[in-house]
Amino acid sequence: MRILYLSQYFPPENGATQARAHDMAKALVTAGHTVTVICEFPNHPSGRMPAHYRGRVYEKTMLDGIEVIRVWVRASTVRSFAARLGFYLSYFGSSVLAGLLLARGRWDLIYATSPPLFAGAAGLVLSYLRRTPLVFEARDIWPAAAVALGELRNPRAIRAAEWLEAACYRRARRIVTVTEGASSYLINHGVPDAKILLIPNGADTNRFYPQPAAGARLRRTLGLGDRFVVLFAGLHGLAQDLDTLMAVAQKLAHLTDVRFLFVGEGPEKAALVAQAQAWDLPNVLFHPEVDRDRVPAFLSMADLVAVPMRKADLLDTTIPLRVYDAWACGCPTLVAGSGEVSRLQDRARAGVTVTPGDARALVEALLHLRARPDLLTSMGANGARFVRAYRSRAVLGARLAGCLQQMIGS
Repeated sequence: MRILYLSQYFPPENGATQARAHDMAKALVTAGHTVTVICEFPNHPSGRMPAHYRGRVYEKTMLDGIEVIRVWVRASTVRSFAARLGFYLSYFGSSVLAGLLLARGRWDLIYATSPPLFAGAAGLVLSYLRRTPLVFEARDIWPAAAVALGELRNPRAIRAAEWLEAACYRRARRIVTVTEGASSYLINHGVPDAKILLIPNGADTNRFYPQPAAGARLRRTLGLGDRFVVLFAGLHGLAQDLDTLMAVAQKLAHLTDVRFLFVGEGPEKAALVAQAQAWDLPNVLFHPEVDRDRVPAFLSMADLVAVPMRKADLLDTTIPLRVYDAWACGCPTLVAGSGEVSRLQDRARAGVTVTPGDARALVEALLHLRARPDLLTSMGANGARFVRAYRSRAVLGARLAGCLQQMIGS
């Protein structure tokens, strides 16, 4: 098959979207298919365009057997609604033009991953113009998730986004979801069951696995010694309830052997740094974003990975990618969440789950785990086994390739 894959975000950018898109595209190539990805010039999440791309309209390159067409977007460090809309619309326009003028030849299917929803819109337009089947991947239920988190409030924008979402669902031959809860949500909102294909998130087990030696070196480099390290690694955004995690750090500031390490960037980071300074927290450390190849060392170094999630009904259908990455590296997770992520953690026996937004419950769970190193070791081993058995990205990608091949053949 020849597959045109639309993902606004893609490596070398870091993040859950980028990791999934890269791993799935690579799995499709491994299965013998030709894949061309249309993505933006790297700038996310900082909004700063590297000098190499300034003044350019597009760039063609190869990555792990994937042809990558990078296109211009209106990147900005401003976080206003107008700036974000311009950012998404510019990818929409650039990717449609690239799909018509640069991605030449006949395609067997167009695969568009959302959010952002405008990647789905680009897939929708190209599907009509090129008369090619569309597969729409809904990693989050958008715009409902944005409304639940308060990111989208304008009634007209919400109605327009809902119309576009429905149009993508109607046109798509298959709708790929990543959780059972998302599948059920779509079915309950009128999407035919036969259209839905569940391909969960997972971890690249060739890259994410326990690396004790690298973890020990990193501990020495960061001056952490034998302290109990609670790690948050990933996007510092609205969906992550990092305010509550900071409150936990404040309650435990008197414990000299506990450190909270925040790794990554995002729109909420500046406020978190200011909060730590205002509260004079000696137990909180901030580290810049690191390349994805370096993340396993951080996960192998940590005693516990914190996964705080905001309290919202729609978030009950989500499972953060950092859960799988942590388990693959043998690190247990402390999750503040409910719904599907809680059920999955119970199944894997790889951590502890508490009610979202409950700082006191997080403190009690953390202290309990800190006092039980044997339990932490057992949970870490359980998580690594679970990912290898059920959530290996190579296996999930091969399943996606088989399902798409069957769809085209039928």
